[in-house]
Amino acid sequence: MTQDHAQYAASSNVPLIKSPSLRVPKSVEVPPDMYPLPDSITEYFAYPFTLEPHVITLESSRKTTITAHAARREACLASREHEKERRKREALQRVAPGYHPESGPLAPKRLGDLIAKRLDEPVTKSGVDLMGLPPPPPPTRTVMDDLVDQLAAMESTKE
Repeated sequence: MTQDHAQYAASSNVPLIKSPSLRVPKSVEVPPDMYPLPDSITEYFAYPFTLEPHVITLESSRKTTITAHAARREACLASREHEKERRKREALQRVAPGYHPESGPLAPKRLGDLIAKRLDEPVTKSGVDLMGLPPPPPPTRTVMDDLVDQLAAMESTKE
């Protein structure tokens, strides 16, 4: 057995590192003049009080800028929310005119009841019915009507 180990004796002192450029680092030695930090290090600090007004003004302007940005952001979010609600109301009005979500569901009314109420109720000064139905539009004159009137006037002048 001693002969088996004798053949590997030369390789026992060779470091087993893959790359020849890598070596085992040297151990760290602490310098003899090194000492621990004291309990209080406040005496080591020197604060330049000449910077304080400058820092305070920067901080106050920064806070006002942040509050202004926050207010503008909140206003933008509120306007977006109002715009969404307005679009939703407009879509509801296109689908069901006269419908308001807070008033509840629409109830159908008989046409006969509406006509009877309309005949019973007087028309307001503005010409709009109390039931909300607009008055019939006045008859409009067309170019053809004007031409017929002019021809009738010419016929009457010839006779």
